[in-house]
Amino acid sequence: MALFHFTVDQMKRSEGQSAIASAAYRSGERLYSEYYGEYSDYTRKGGVICSDILLPSHAPPEFADRQTLWNAVEQVERGKKAQLAYSFEIALQNEFTIEENIALARQFLLDNFVSRGMTVDVAFHEKETEDGGIPNPHFHFLCPMRPMNPDETWGFKQHRVYRLDEDGNRIRDQNGKFLFDAVPTTDWGSPETLEHWRKAWADVCNAKFEEKGLDVRIDHRSYLRQGVDLLPTVHEGATVRAMEKKGIRTEKGEFNRWIKATNAVIRDIRKKIALLSDWIKEIKAELAKPQTPDLVFLLRAYYSKRSAGAYSQKGKISNLKEMNETFNYLRENGIYTLEDLESRVESHRTETDSLKTTMDAENARMKAIRSLSDDSNTFQRLKPVYEGLRKIKFDKPRAAYKAEHEAELKQFYAARRRLTAEFPDGKVNMKKLSEEYDALVQTHTTTYEQFRSVREDLQHLWKVKSCVDTAARSMECTEEQMLQNQPQTRHKKEDISL
Repeated sequence: MALFHFTVDQMKRSEGQSAIASAAYRSGERLYSEYYGEYSDYTRKGGVICSDILLPSHAPPEFADRQTLWNAVEQVERGKKAQLAYSFEIALQNEFTIEENIALARQFLLDNFVSRGMTVDVAFHEKETEDGGIPNPHFHFLCPMRPMNPDETWGFKQHRVYRLDEDGNRIRDQNGKFLFDAVPTTDWGSPETLEHWRKAWADVCNAKFEEKGLDVRIDHRSYLRQGVDLLPTVHEGATVRAMEKKGIRTEKGEFNRWIKATNAVIRDIRKKIALLSDWIKEIKAELAKPQTPDLVFLLRAYYSKRSAGAYSQKGKISNLKEMNETFNYLRENGIYTLEDLESRVESHRTETDSLKTTMDAENARMKAIRSLSDDSNTFQRLKPVYEGLRKIKFDKPRAAYKAEHEAELKQFYAARRRLTAEFPDGKVNMKKLSEEYDALVQTHTTTYEQFRSVREDLQHLWKVKSCVDTAARSMECTEEQMLQNQPQTRHKKEDISL
C-alpha cells in the first residue's frame, strides 16, 4: 500500500548525539570518533541493504570516506551544544522493487540536495518481516549543516546583519554593543525548503506509479491541507502490523478500525447532503413555475398512483402504510415545503461539520495521551541508563558511556522533554491521563451514534426525494400525452396561380 512518511530532525550534541555514532548505526559500520576517542561498532546490525555518500562537485574527494567526513564535521563543530547535521527518514514504496526504490531515492537526493551543495550520507534499510508481515523499506540520510565553500573549506551556518538607524549607522544596545540579527547562510532549515523536499519526493513517487500503470498516489500534505474532511488514522508501526497480521487485536488497530468506520459514515453523509442539496435546487426551480404542484401534492400523487397500480389488497395496504409513515415523518419534523426540506438538509450539514470539528480535537488529544503514555514508559525504562551517566564524573569515561548508550539517552531526553511540557511541576499523573482517555473513548462512541442518527434521517429524506422525482416524471409524461392527444386543426392549402 502506497504511503508517505518523511521526517527530519536536527542532530545535536547537547542531546548526547554523535555524528560518527549516528553514521555508523545507519550504515552498519565500525567508525572511529576522533572527538570522543572511541569506536562505534554496528557491524552486527541487520537490515542494511546498502549505503553511499553523495558529494557536491566542490567537496573534498576524501569526504567520500564516511569516517573522514563525519570526523571533519565533529572537528569543525566544537561547541558542547553544537548542531551537527540534518537527519532524514523517508519511507520507500512496496509497489516498487528495491532496485527501483534505490534508483529513485538516489536521483531524488542528487536533484534536491546535492544540487544545493549539500553532502549526503545515505543508507537503505529493509528489515525482514515475520509470517508474511508488511515490508517496511525506508532510507536514512545525514547532511552536514554547514555549507561547503568553493575552496573546500567549511562555511558559516549564519552571518550577522547589523541593525541600522535611519541614517544607516549601526544601532547600539544599552551596554554599547552593536545590535544584529543572525541570518542563516542557506535555506536548508527553512519550512519552505522542507515543504519543497516533501512535495518533490511525492512527485517522483507518483510519476513512478504512473509509469508502472499503478492507480495509486501519495500526497505530502495532511488531510486538513488536502481538503479531505476525514479523520486521520494513527501510525501503527511494524510491531503493531505484525501482531494484527497474526490475528492479535491491538489498541492502535482497534482505534484505526473505528476511525475507518466513522469515515465511511461521514463520507456517506457528505454524499447524501450534497446530492439532496443539488436536487432541492433543481426541484425548487421546477416547482417555482406557474401552476406547479407543491411537495405534499406530489407525494400524494406518487402514493395514489402506486396504490392504483398495486395488484393485491396487501400491496395497497402496504403502500398506504408507507405513505402514512412518510407523512408522519414530515409532520413530526415540520417539513411541509421544499424550503423546510432544504433547511433540514442544511441543519444536518452544520451538525456534521460541528461533530467532525469536535472529533478532530478529541482525536488530537487522544493521540497526545497515547504519546505521553509511551513517553512515560520510555522514561521509566531508560531512567537507569540516565542515572548511570550522572554517576560518571570524568570526561573520557563519560563520553564513552554516552557514545555506547547514544540511542537510549536520545530517547530518554526526548521523552523527558515531552513529559515536562505536559507536567511542568514534574508530577507525572498517568492515572489522570488514562481516565481522560477513557472518557474520550466514551465520547467517541456517543459521537459515532450521532453520525449514524444523521445518516438514518437522511435515509428518510432520500425516500422523500425518490417519491417526488417519480411523481414529477409521471406528471410530465401525462402532460405530454395530453398535448399529443389534443385535436389539431388542419388548414387547407390554397392553390396559387400565376
